[in-house]
Amino acid sequence: MSDFTGKTLLITGGTGSFGNTVLKHFLTTDIGEIRIFSRDEKKQDDMRHELQLKYPDFANKVKFYIGDVRELQSIRDAMPGVDFIFHAAALKQVPSCEFFPMQAVKTNIEGTDNMLHAAIEAGVKRVVCLSTDKAAYPINAMGISKAMMEHVITANARVAAERGDTIICCTRYGNVMCSRGSVIPLFIDQIRAGKPITITNPEMTRFLMNLDEAVDLVKFAFEHAEPGDLFVQKADASTIGDLAKAVQKLFGDTGTRIIGTRHGEKLYETLLTTEERLRSEDMGQYFRVSADNRDLNYDKYFIKGQVQTQADEAYTSHNTTRLDIEGTVNKLLTTDYVNEQLHID
Repeated sequence: MSDFTGKTLLITGGTGSFGNTVLKHFLTTDIGEIRIFSRDEKKQDDMRHELQLKYPDFANKVKFYIGDVRELQSIRDAMPGVDFIFHAAALKQVPSCEFFPMQAVKTNIEGTDNMLHAAIEAGVKRVVCLSTDKAAYPINAMGISKAMMEHVITANARVAAERGDTIICCTRYGNVMCSRGSVIPLFIDQIRAGKPITITNPEMTRFLMNLDEAVDLVKFAFEHAEPGDLFVQKADASTIGDLAKAVQKLFGDTGTRIIGTRHGEKLYETLLTTEERLRSEDMGQYFRVSADNRDLNYDKYFIKGQVQTQADEAYTSHNTTRLDIEGTVNKLLTTDYVNEQLHID
């Protein structure tokens, strides 16, 4: 954590699942200050009291800022003295974005652009933005907004590199188990209520990451990024059917009910497109995709030509390592949420 010694970290959307996990990783280190930026005063107040109760010796490191990334001045007001930013503020739920797509545009696209402009103006050293698998070959409003967000990130990263020392990069990851809006807490609640688990399509596959892995991906990107880089963690996957059976193995079998695919859902997740995989660098546990730094002078590219434009296949939850039911159970047990819920039982 030497890079963070005495430094100030700003987390947008900081009261969410990711922000809470970042606090767990950083709070007791020698970091100077952590700023939580979000629009929900109730969640901020709950977080403040929990920190005071559980971490009385460190709680004063955390400062709270009420604001919205949609409002440029509110994010500017949180910037003075900030060294690093983890940008997690977003609308993330597929169905709600499908019904209210302009709200996804305002938060995920315009909000990200506001944050990056404010960061560059303030001379922030490094910014890591969080994206989603749904930005790769997007078919729904949430994924389309996140795909555009990634293009906004690349464009701002190019400008920042030309003007100063701000390094902007992006991470993309799949389903984060037990995060806000994810299916595992819903399954557990349904079992506790004695109701059958509702499954959209048992043959769907989803990557399985826990929140600690999501933070590790952001930290890896922070340490290794060049301007405009995209980082992806290699991850295991399971079918939704096996995930449901794994949850039932831990919490009880109340049966299942197939309800069909929801608005905008994919059969499988894609973390790297074939085009991105072609120009990706395998870094062991992670892929790095460098930014496309070609300029607007296209003539030179037509003259030189480009023979190969695609890799053999994308990197998806269908072709990554597939966990069986027992493997999925073991993966579930790596999450704090599942262990806490088992303790309640």
